[in-house]
Amino acid sequence: MKIAPSILSADFANLASEVKKVEQAGAEYLHIDIMDGHFVSNLTFGANVVQALRPHSKLVFDCHMMVEQPEKYVADFAKAGADMMGVHVEATAHLHSVLSLIKAAGMKAEVVLNPGTPVSAISEVLPMVDQVLVMTVDPGFGGQSFLPETMPKVAQLAAARKKNQWHFDIEVDGGLNDQTVKQALEAGANVIVAGSYIFGADDPAQSIAALRKASEKQL
Repeated sequence: MKIAPSILSADFANLASEVKKVEQAGAEYLHIDIMDGHFVSNLTFGANVVQALRPHSKLVFDCHMMVEQPEKYVADFAKAGADMMGVHVEATAHLHSVLSLIKAAGMKAEVVLNPGTPVSAISEVLPMVDQVLVMTVDPGFGGQSFLPETMPKVAQLAAARKKNQWHFDIEVDGGLNDQTVKQALEAGANVIVAGSYIFGADDPAQSIAALRKASEKQL
C-alpha cells in the first residue's frame, strides 16, 4: 500500500513544511488536487505551486487534474516536476490522446473515474495507464463521507488487472480513514489518498501509522 496525503487539506500558508512533515512520516505520494473552477466549482493550485514544492520533497507528485481540457496543461506540469497526471474521463473528448501526451512528456498517466462513471468508460485505455483513480466521493471539495457503493468498481478493476496481467495501481480518493480504508484494500486498491484524516490530525504521523496498521490486518 502507498499513502498519498492530499494537500487540499493542508495548511496553505505553510505548504513546504506540511509536505516535509508527511514525507518524514512515511508517505510515498503527494496528492495534489488541481481545480479550475469550471470542471468543479472550486479553484485551487496551478503548475506554479508544483514547481515551488518540487525542491522541498522527493515524494511522487500525483497531480489530480479536475480541469476542463487537461491536454492544455500537460507541458506545464511536466516542466514543473509532476511525476503523474490524472485526467477525468468527462474532462476531455480525446482521452487516449491526452494520456499519450502525458506519457510522452515523461510523466505517468492516470485515468480518473467519478462515482457515477462506470469502468466500461475507460476499458479501452486500461492497457496504457499507470494508475486508475476511483473517486470515493464526488470531486471538488474535501471532507466528504466515503461512498462504499464505489467499491465494486475497485474490485472490477482489480479483477481485470489480474486477468489481463496489467500493472496499473488502483488509487482511491475521498473519505478514507483507518476504518474505510479496510473496504478499499479488501476490494483491491493499493494507493490511498487521505486529506483531512492526515493533515487535519494533531499528529499526521500517527494517522499514517494507523492506515499502515489497517493495511497489515487486511493482508
